[in-house]
Amino acid sequence: MYEAIIFDLDGTLLDTLDDLTDAVNAALEKYGYKTRTREDVRSFIGNGIVKLMERALGGKTDDFALVLKEFKTYYGVHCADKTQPYEGVMALLQVLREKGIKTAVLSNKADFAVKTLAETYFGDLLMAAVGENEEAGIRKKPAPDALFAVMKELGVSKETTVYVGDSEVDIQTAQNAGIPCISVTWGFKDKDFLLQNGGTTFADEPLELLSVCGVI
Repeated sequence: MYEAIIFDLDGTLLDTLDDLTDAVNAALEKYGYKTRTREDVRSFIGNGIVKLMERALGGKTDDFALVLKEFKTYYGVHCADKTQPYEGVMALLQVLREKGIKTAVLSNKADFAVKTLAETYFGDLLMAAVGENEEAGIRKKPAPDALFAVMKELGVSKETTVYVGDSEVDIQTAQNAGIPCISVTWGFKDKDFLLQNGGTTFADEPLELLSVCGVI
């Protein structure tokens, strides 16, 4: 059994797709760009908000900084309008707390949004919530820097930690950190894609993680 389970956020614990889509399109519309579908935005997620908006625009534009700022402003206000935990996530986190397993979130989403969403939806069920903060010199996923920082905050080692996520970025992050990864199939990337990108261990619903992680 693991001492700590560190989770990705979007597509793993929270279904954030509708709010992300709304924020992307609010920014695009304000500056006269063509809006994107929900499935478009799903395919753009995983490498942080700068990459998200680059992909939404089809590349960096002259007014990219303004579009990105508008996205951040809109999302900061509306990040919890439609977002919800996936069914079974709250029960999962409750059991993990009862079992004394340390839990945290590590995401490439902007740090302010990660902390807001983690507090809004999970409260004290998570011991740490960390987002993208490259301005502080901590490289975002798939670099292992932020994952190591979370492990240090929790006081755990690589030998007793597992990372859980829904994307190829999460698989790469765990590989780069030298820890196991469990890929979830209810998120933004399907199982075939995850298999093609190095996924080896899977959970098809949140409570299945209890058996996959050896908790029960």
